[in-house]
Amino acid sequence: MEQNTTPASSKNIVILGGSYGGASTAHYLLKHVVPQLPDKASYQVIIVSASSQAMCRPACPRALISDDMLPQEKLFVSIPKAFAQYPEGSFRFTQGTATELDHTNRTVSIDWNGSTEKIDFYALVIATGASTPSPLLGLNRDEEFLRSSWTKFRKGLPTAKSIVIAGGGPAGIETAGELGEYLNGKAGYFSTKLANPKVSITVVTAGSEILPALRPVIAKKAEYYLGRVGVIIVKNARVMTVAPHGAGIDNVTAKATVQLNNGETLEADLYIPATGTRPNTSFVPKDLLTADGRVDTNASTLRVDKAGLRIYAVGDVASYARPAVHLTLNAIPVLCANIKRDLLLASGKEQKPVAEDRVYKEDTRETQLVPIGKSKGVGAAMGYQLPSFLVWLIKGRDYWLWTTGDLWSGKHWSKES
Repeated sequence: MEQNTTPASSKNIVILGGSYGGASTAHYLLKHVVPQLPDKASYQVIIVSASSQAMCRPACPRALISDDMLPQEKLFVSIPKAFAQYPEGSFRFTQGTATELDHTNRTVSIDWNGSTEKIDFYALVIATGASTPSPLLGLNRDEEFLRSSWTKFRKGLPTAKSIVIAGGGPAGIETAGELGEYLNGKAGYFSTKLANPKVSITVVTAGSEILPALRPVIAKKAEYYLGRVGVIIVKNARVMTVAPHGAGIDNVTAKATVQLNNGETLEADLYIPATGTRPNTSFVPKDLLTADGRVDTNASTLRVDKAGLRIYAVGDVASYARPAVHLTLNAIPVLCANIKRDLLLASGKEQKPVAEDRVYKEDTRETQLVPIGKSKGVGAAMGYQLPSFLVWLIKGRDYWLWTTGDLWSGKHWSKES
């Protein structure tokens, strides 16, 4: 954790989280909002993140196999370096984890290695995202913990003969496809399934089809591609118990006995839980949360109305839309326009010259891209089914790394929109 270098007179715009929502909000505010405020020098944007590195979380299913799979300099990017471009004093990075939000007294407590800092905020954006059940599939702590988890998992790969993955959503299916192709190769051109795969890979899903956000015909296509790399799908089944306790979570290489609710028992040399995510909201008062644990966010303005003035939420931690990177990015201009409006009004600007609230509207069209190994994939965008080649071109070739450079550097937000 860095020392508090914020002048006492500063109005802190604190952003909790340094990933897609947090980093994008900070860049947008520093480029298009703070420069247009009266007494702009009195504002400081502060990012608080457990990791000093931003990383492309969707790339984890491939990255977990080997550092050679993706360019590491693009996969992990320093947050402080990405913001060094802004005037001195306008930005600060603090490494740590939010432990308590006091929205009445407008402070947030940050912990890092046993040291606690309490930061006053003038405006607050909660963008802490969500954690994955498996430490292999997300930046649940910092980059060192993620890399350490990958290293341990990789040591178990060469001797693994059976892998069980719980979850039929994109993370589970992409991980199965990557591991299947890496360990088993692909079936011959005229074969529909890979015969006698070297490693048994089983995906367990509670649904009647995998990839429930996509239409069944697309899910069937994904299942076909998975079969060609030796992956078996068990449908309409839930994981009830995993023994030993903590297998796949606390110990990523533990051999596991996986008991399903259909009575079936699976033995796994490696077990990967990929059943959704958990919002990172343990520091938020319960009365500000929805039933599923996300921050109760105004779906139109992205304000957290119950929390008081100038408190907002964006990304997977917020309730305004389903968790998806493209929806988070769509929300940034709306969020920042409303932050700008609130800051201008608070500065004493008359309401008439200040723009009205911008309104966010969730794009509910079928949109999801799911690579299956290095060359295949399924998906849809804006309601249109995409051929495998386009899924590869847009996402599968490098899991979005061709786009994240401009996001982390702020070039993506060079124009106000």
